[in-house]
Amino acid sequence: MPRGFAVQDLSVSLARSPYTSEKEAPRAGTRAAINNLLNINSFIRVARLGSFSAAARELNAAPSVVAKRITQLERAIGAKLVVRSTRGLGLTSAGERFLPRFVRLVAEHDALFNGTEGTNRRIEGMVRIQTPPTITSIFLGQMLSNFQKQHPLVDMEIVLMERSVNPLEEGFDIAVGAWPVSYPNVIDVPLCRYELVTCCSPEYLKDRAMPQHPTDLMDHQCLTTALFRTTWGFTHSRGSMNVEVHSRMQSSDSRMVRDAARMGLGITILPRFLVNEDLRAGTLIPLLEDFPVNSYWIKVQAPRMKMNRPAVRELISHLKAGMQPVPPWEREEFLE
Repeated sequence: MPRGFAVQDLSVSLARSPYTSEKEAPRAGTRAAINNLLNINSFIRVARLGSFSAAARELNAAPSVVAKRITQLERAIGAKLVVRSTRGLGLTSAGERFLPRFVRLVAEHDALFNGTEGTNRRIEGMVRIQTPPTITSIFLGQMLSNFQKQHPLVDMEIVLMERSVNPLEEGFDIAVGAWPVSYPNVIDVPLCRYELVTCCSPEYLKDRAMPQHPTDLMDHQCLTTALFRTTWGFTHSRGSMNVEVHSRMQSSDSRMVRDAARMGLGITILPRFLVNEDLRAGTLIPLLEDFPVNSYWIKVQAPRMKMNRPAVRELISHLKAGMQPVPPWEREEFLE
């Protein structure tokens, strides 16, 4: 089941019809288009929530109505989109293929009809955000709360997720992360460098030789995060190299990996801000200092069409101000 889809309820906006008399009522073709949008909206809700009844509650409709809309959409496009199994609802291959296109269609509809092209310049509305768990709980969470305090008309849905996200296809207004990936029609806004360090505990090296070269890591136990998994990249004066390592533990929460490294379970690559105190205290020691980890940047990614929204633009400016020119983990108040 795809993760993290949320769009405005089109049944509300479409119900506010501009036609005031029967003569002005839309013709059959227009009605069909409106019905298709309603059906698409129902399908997106079902895909996100995994249930007809849950989607019906969000749409303030009966489950039978939602099921009927899905059936109508399947007939219109000539393909089965949703399948039932003993584990619940799932998407067919056609459903998986059509879902990101439907999300983009709804986003374009909202941008066209909901006043984001210049008539409404107020900083308001729902902003849907994807952020990585560790950096959000330590730094970004407070920044986002401060933004809402400054802009009381803004609502937020914050999804903590440690993977590369195409915000255009997955229904996010912005996505934050350090993944070195770009997407078509998505704007990349760099925030700050994401300095990483290879390290382990002295206890881990008690009966083992300290690695002198990245290829030595193939003979060690390693602890990995979702950013690297089992492929670790390093730089050197002669160029860059990738090494495949054995992962004894992998977690999307870097703090869990740090705790495992402290216990002597293996070698890891972690954000320097997360292990600075351990490096100073000697509970973790740096490794391969002649082979720094490949450079990464924390960045915001936003669909090009979303940049017209004042709330999105202002939030990106707020995050830039909070991360530049010096990231928060390098400031005196954090170091103290």
